Amino acid sequence: MEIERVIGHIDGVPVGAVFHRRLNVMRAKLHQTNQRGISWLEDQDGRKVGDAIVLHGGYEDDEDHWDWIRYTGASKNEDKEPSGRLLRSQSWSYVDNAALRLSYERGHPIRVIRGYEGDPRYSPFDSYRYDGLYMITGVRTATSKRPAPDGSPIDICQFDLRRLLGREQVQTPLERRVADVLAELDDEQDQQGDEQQYVEKFPRSRSMRVRRLVRDTAAAERIKQLYEGVCQLCGLRLVGPDGEPYSEGAHIRPLGKPHHGPDVEPNIMCLCPNCHVRLDIGAIAIGEDWSVIARADVSGAKLLSKLTVKDGHRVHQEHLRYHRRYWEKKGPTQTH
Repeated sequence: MEIERVIGHIDGVPVGAVFHRRLNVMRAKLHQTNQRGISWLEDQDGRKVGDAIVLHGGYEDDEDHWDWIRYTGASKNEDKEPSGRLLRSQSWSYVDNAALRLSYERGHPIRVIRGYEGDPRYSPFDSYRYDGLYMITGVRTATSKRPAPDGSPIDICQFDLRRLLGREQVQTPLERRVADVLAELDDEQDQQGDEQQYVEKFPRSRSMRVRRLVRDTAAAERIKQLYEGVCQLCGLRLVGPDGEPYSEGAHIRPLGKPHHGPDVEPNIMCLCPNCHVRLDIGAIAIGEDWSVIARADVSGAKLLSKLTVKDGHRVHQEHLRYHRRYWEKKGPTQTH
């Protein structure tokens, strides 16, 4: 039976699914067309409503901050240059913009697909990735940063979108239970923080282990496969009796509160268990020049001088910078 394109999640397409061509995105029913940024379908009353957008290096007025997006509407081909530069103002009567605004008015969620030409902090390397559901929280007419070729101002249709919480991104009972476990752990850490201000907010002890088990995501698996289990910090490759390598997908900027790191390839490294823990507790950091910085006594560990980064993996400096600054505020790491 053919899968129907609907509002919300598409049956059988998990959040984080990767597609190597736009055509595959359309065939998976995530988006209406193979080219346009805004997708729409007919609602129950026959009116057109937006159901998906693609972030793929569109207009310079666009902003991508992972959990919230500022998105520029669409224009007819004759209203823009082949390069994408707008020649004249956008219109709310244009079908794509009208459909997306109607979804805002009706409270419909929007599927977001990120392409490889989007913001490098969050975009896949050479493919397209389904990144889940967002709600449109605001619409407005704004003035573009870039005027028309004749210097006149250009009005654009602008949308603000906010990513739905983790539990609303999942599609199966098991995934929802995992999301509940993570929420409970976050609440537990918040309560500890209220009682003891010095309690570390990076994942630790039991919660660290649970998170590692439930957050072994598709993005982490892709990075681990790319490196074939070789640790990017020390070069170690652990192999079990079955001949299979063991490594862990380490998020540089942690997921969940209070860090809210994105679960995307530019924020993930392939590490051995020891280096993963060292990264999590701030014993290791990565410099602007990709140097591996030992911030505490790591006796017995032979660290590489620089982080290993393969073609096809865009580790982003902003995530490394966040991790570094977080631990710098903590002061020197104490060893025992």
